[in-house]
Amino acid sequence: MYDHDDILNKLNHNISLGEKIRFLHGALAERFPSIDRISAAIYDPKSDILKTFVHSSGGDDPLSHYQASLAESRALREILEKGRPRVVNDLAIFAAGGHAHTLQIRTQGYRSSYTMPMFLNGVFFGFIFFNSYTKDPFTNDSLHYLDLFGHLISLIIINEVSSIQTLLAAVKTARDVTHHRDVETGAHLDRMSRFAQLIAREMADKYQFTDDYIEHVFLFAPLHDIGKIGIPDSILLKPGKLTEQEFMNMQQHVVKGRRIIDEMLENFGFDSIQHVDILRNIATYHHEAVNGSGYPQGLEGVAIPIEARIVAVADVFDALTSRRPYKEPWSNEDAFTTLRRLAGVSLDRECVDALECHRPEVEAIQARFQEDQIG
Repeated sequence: MYDHDDILNKLNHNISLGEKIRFLHGALAERFPSIDRISAAIYDPKSDILKTFVHSSGGDDPLSHYQASLAESRALREILEKGRPRVVNDLAIFAAGGHAHTLQIRTQGYRSSYTMPMFLNGVFFGFIFFNSYTKDPFTNDSLHYLDLFGHLISLIIINEVSSIQTLLAAVKTARDVTHHRDVETGAHLDRMSRFAQLIAREMADKYQFTDDYIEHVFLFAPLHDIGKIGIPDSILLKPGKLTEQEFMNMQQHVVKGRRIIDEMLENFGFDSIQHVDILRNIATYHHEAVNGSGYPQGLEGVAIPIEARIVAVADVFDALTSRRPYKEPWSNEDAFTTLRRLAGVSLDRECVDALECHRPEVEAIQARFQEDQIG
């Protein structure tokens, strides 16, 4: 009666997204050993950027920390326009051209690919890629199974990212209801989260950040000041300098933020979201200073979680370069000068350097996500 084993039972366990993809790859490879790599890229519609997210190929990863504009990839756009998967049984057909990601795949030794678009309720979400080191591995039989596994992988990824987006929507609603929208405009959050992503990607090789870690920093960064919901308007919106007691009350927003996050995770049933400690660390420690003068715990240097150090630099830079009721926006040059002065004092020097070395991307983000006249 109980002799049958569920070959996908491991998916019921609380394992990371990467472990789930590698497990599914292993299960698929038992029947089709010519499938050598499964990967996924997710789409950011606000910036038209397609970003590598997760893969199953271990150290053999030709596209780590890679992103590209979907508008610049004719082949991928064609898949999306048709709304159908694409089989390429010999990647040599792209030898005379092709996008950078296709050329990198071929350089790594892969010889064929099967690409499936992901959709959530009819809205494009990203792509699933199956690659092989051999030519002509995709038969009708194998494609049948790849479709099944591809949709399963798509559902797993969409569930992960959609859960986070639900949290973001809940926070935005709470802000709107309580009218605490002072500096946390939508454009500010769009910019600073992408600055944090730039920093994390630049530091990825040294810190061995995975693509899904970088994506979670990007997704969680907008929640850094969620605790300000619990700060009175008289303090939060005060145009002048805060008194010592008011500043002490303002500092409580990180403690309140951690409490709100824990309650939301429990109430929404999102405790199993992968990398959820990144969210907790960002909200709790983004005001710590590397010299120990920050709050709430006075942590120093590497004792401050790296994701909090990353978000701190991204947030300070955007605050300096943004218009506020009490100040005009600073130039990027003046802002970077200040960041360099703060490096090693309140801000992490590596994070500052990582952002500054991407000035063209910083300017592109600023141009794309400008404040409106009211914001």
